[in-house]
Amino acid sequence: MPTLSATARARLPDSLFAYVDSQGRRRLPINDASHVRNALARFDQVDFENDAARERARERLLRAAKKYGIVPLGFFDGQLRKAGAANVRSLPRGTVTFLLTDIEGSTRLLERLGDDYTGLLRDVRTTIRASVRAASGYEVDARADEFFAVFRRSPHALEAALAIQRALQAKSWPQKADVRVRIGMHTGRPTLTDTGYVGLAVHIAARVCWASHGGQILLSSAAHDSFTERLAEGITFRGLGRHSLHGVAEPELLYQVAAADLRAKFPRPRTLGPLRTSRAGPAHA
Repeated sequence: MPTLSATARARLPDSLFAYVDSQGRRRLPINDASHVRNALARFDQVDFENDAARERARERLLRAAKKYGIVPLGFFDGQLRKAGAANVRSLPRGTVTFLLTDIEGSTRLLERLGDDYTGLLRDVRTTIRASVRAASGYEVDARADEFFAVFRRSPHALEAALAIQRALQAKSWPQKADVRVRIGMHTGRPTLTDTGYVGLAVHIAARVCWASHGGQILLSSAAHDSFTERLAEGITFRGLGRHSLHGVAEPELLYQVAAADLRAKFPRPRTLGPLRTSRAGPAHA
């Protein structure tokens, strides 16, 4: 990492730091690409004053990462590897399906709701946790507005994803806020170590979640292909074409879960872009 002298640091405006505490101490410089990468790596080492301060810093760092074209792995797959030892021993091995969620527009919600945001975040997390457990899933980690779960069988992951979206859609939120959660699913064979899951499957799962929009459920091609039994009535998979995901060599064929009682239309996936304009593959019913 390049050095940043005290003089040069003092000349930087507050906006070029991910976190400025109430005493005016400026931490996690994000003034160039190298410092953004370093801030991503050091984020969990910072002692934030409260959850709201942590969330503001996280969003500022994510915006800086986007500006410099950096994929913020530390906020997704890196956190999957931080499960405690006791929790790791209970996690499934072999072929599993990951389910990742995060709240769309969490910074705007925080700014709008103020103190009410803490209760909203708690309610969202409780809803997700209950849906995961009811579908025989395992919680891997929950951090800020993100939640990570794993399932032995992909139908169980889909059951949880649908339950999450339906439950959140039916809730009434403080100040009539519009609360939407992005969900991504991927099936693979990660390696389970003493510190959690590692491997390409973890990386792809993170990127599929990142590509989705609030209220949407996206599946990778591997997750889609893992469904060998007929889907529940009214549930289909809609092919969205092949897309280039950040940091993944091969393009990924993405699918959207469609259900009559869920939102159906979304912008194109948040990826490097589609490789072709035609829809890929028939719907799976």
